[in-house]
Amino acid sequence: MNDIHAGQTGRTGKVSARISPAGGLDILSRNEVARLRDASGSGLHTLLRRCALAVLTSGSMSDDPLSMLEQFPDFDIQVLQQDRGIKIELSNAPAQAFVDGHIIRGINELLVAVVRDIVYVSTQLEQGGFDLDDSVGLTHAVFEILRNARILKAQIDPNLVVCWGGHSISRDEYEYTKQVGYQLGLRGMDICTGCGPGAMKGPMKGATIAHAKQRRRNNRYIGITEPGIIAAESPNPIVNHLVILPDIEKRLEAFVRLGHGIIVFPGGVGTAEEILYLLGILLHPDNADIPFPLIFTGPKQSAAYFEQIDRFLRLTLGDSVAEHYQIIVDDPTAVARAMVRGIDKVRNHRLDNKDAFFFNWALNIPYAFQLPFRPTHEAMRALAIHRDRPRHELAADLRRAFSGIVAGNVKEEGVRAIEQYGPFDIDGEADIMRSLDELLQAFVVQHRMKLPGATAYEPCYRVRSS
Repeated sequence: MNDIHAGQTGRTGKVSARISPAGGLDILSRNEVARLRDASGSGLHTLLRRCALAVLTSGSMSDDPLSMLEQFPDFDIQVLQQDRGIKIELSNAPAQAFVDGHIIRGINELLVAVVRDIVYVSTQLEQGGFDLDDSVGLTHAVFEILRNARILKAQIDPNLVVCWGGHSISRDEYEYTKQVGYQLGLRGMDICTGCGPGAMKGPMKGATIAHAKQRRRNNRYIGITEPGIIAAESPNPIVNHLVILPDIEKRLEAFVRLGHGIIVFPGGVGTAEEILYLLGILLHPDNADIPFPLIFTGPKQSAAYFEQIDRFLRLTLGDSVAEHYQIIVDDPTAVARAMVRGIDKVRNHRLDNKDAFFFNWALNIPYAFQLPFRPTHEAMRALAIHRDRPRHELAADLRRAFSGIVAGNVKEEGVRAIEQYGPFDIDGEADIMRSLDELLQAFVVQHRMKLPGATAYEPCYRVRSS
């Protein structure tokens, strides 16, 4: 690694250093380096700085997208092209990323992932390498980003379990996610999450112990994020493969294309968004015969949470929606066994249809699910939340409603829009709006909107009924 340590200011907890990237990033073009240094509107430096600071503060318990930049206002990162490759120069970086004057190896690797993905996506967009005008082109864009990140692995039996859930969960719920991860790890499963704390960290932590007991090497702990959320959910220390997708829609598609099954732990609006995204896809008629194991689970203390989620889903999307998921409460072993059985069905289906194990090409994801949704006040008011629509289309707009609330809670652009124009208005069918309001109020009461210790939650939305 050969850090060149340039000094540390002990009281402020800041370090300046020039480091050699740890694997996966050997050279960049002069144009790419110039764009990474460009802080103008068309440059990449602002994005690079924000994502890099998130990685350097890995393990932070703040979910405020502005707080880290306020704590480290003089932090800077520069990518330097040199004769023997590139160097990454950090100025006034968080001291927690270093030990004895050297950057922690895992954080170095995650920094490389940040530079790699920002440069690759920008270059491809600039050169027209991604065709973003139709569904097929968008899926290929997701595939190419994952391939460039070296996430797609051939000749591995289906074993990747995606775990969704909240970053703000109780201690009992967190311990439960570790127990489920442990049971999955004992059965040879790898873990993919949104890469942050809480339910995104717990399954990985549990799996590490199980993998060690099974003397299993080359384990994958994949974290998938996007620029708008990474500052609010810094990667947890266990992530050993980080991928930054350009937006939430491509991030969600990456989860369902990569994963062979999904487990949902208790969470808040972000988790509800993910549930509705996946169920909307599974409800599409073209996907009726594609196996995709989906399990909702948590400790016994969380039983009421899943009962409420189940009621909301049945009310909005019909009772038959429950055919697409199982609810297993307080039984990590049963969860792991059910997931293994579900993944066996996935394996057999893909063998029968000659589909790849490493990327779910067969799943039809409609263009409406892939089109980036920018949650402006106007766009939120325009959502059509009524049950006289096809169920997968209603699910898509419900997902967008939750996406807007996530943006208003934790994404810098959304937070600033709420500060300037007030809460988002969400309008729709009266019964759905009542159920939605009850669900959101429960999230607030259960502290699922903010991390413990944060200030009282101020809603970024108003629920209305037309």
